[in-house]
Amino acid sequence: MTMLPSVAPPLATVNRWARPLTARDPFKWLEQGWRDFATQIQMSLSYGALIFAISIGLVAGLIALKRDYILFPLFAGFMVIGPILAVGLYEKSRRIESGKPIRWENLYLVRPSSGGQILFTGVLLSLLMIVWIRAAVLIYALFFGMVAFPGLDRVAPMLFTTATGWAMLIVGTVVGGLFAAFSFAISVFSIPMLLDRRTDALTAMASSMALVCNNLRVMLIWATIVLVLFLISLATGMLGLIVTYPLLGHATWHAYRAVEPDTE
Repeated sequence: MTMLPSVAPPLATVNRWARPLTARDPFKWLEQGWRDFATQIQMSLSYGALIFAISIGLVAGLIALKRDYILFPLFAGFMVIGPILAVGLYEKSRRIESGKPIRWENLYLVRPSSGGQILFTGVLLSLLMIVWIRAAVLIYALFFGMVAFPGLDRVAPMLFTTATGWAMLIVGTVVGGLFAAFSFAISVFSIPMLLDRRTDALTAMASSMALVCNNLRVMLIWATIVLVLFLISLATGMLGLIVTYPLLGHATWHAYRAVEPDTE
């Protein structure tokens, strides 16, 4: 008698990038980030003050050089390079987590596990920001022609009281949103990963994008929190960066820990 072999149903494919996250998790990361911020708070405040000083210096320099038309895309570009500037905050959170002592040099003389790969990632993000700034200038030229930027005091009426201004705002917002979404996806977890692990920049960025895409609902909440806190900082003349930037830096480390990919 011939026995037929039993056929087992195929096993379901396990998505190695999906995590059991909930809508509450981004707020939990903020709480954890606040605890790290409050630990030796003078260190985090000094880091935020440095970011604030650099931002004010850039704005003042552009205005003095009559390049104020770059300010709006530059503010959006800050969201692109923001993660790479926070590497010292990630290191502080990592040391708190592991129980290691925290010294001033740990914030400003960071030694990533990936070595120079983190610098390579920073260069790529900076190039992406430059492309966005050039795209923003091109969008302005497409709608208003080769007309000089009217200045910060007259730009609001030009944008909000004319049909051309509204059209440019819509197109610019869509294009800027695409740049922001892409840069957020490739950088939000890649920089902490390069600090924490010995890996290469492209692998880290691809892993970051996979983690964001496969946990999209929760990551959209996190991106919204980041954007809201950044807009609050702008509304305070960037003074809010002294607190919001280190807070988000510490919280991002805990976000990375929550989605940390398996080592393979």
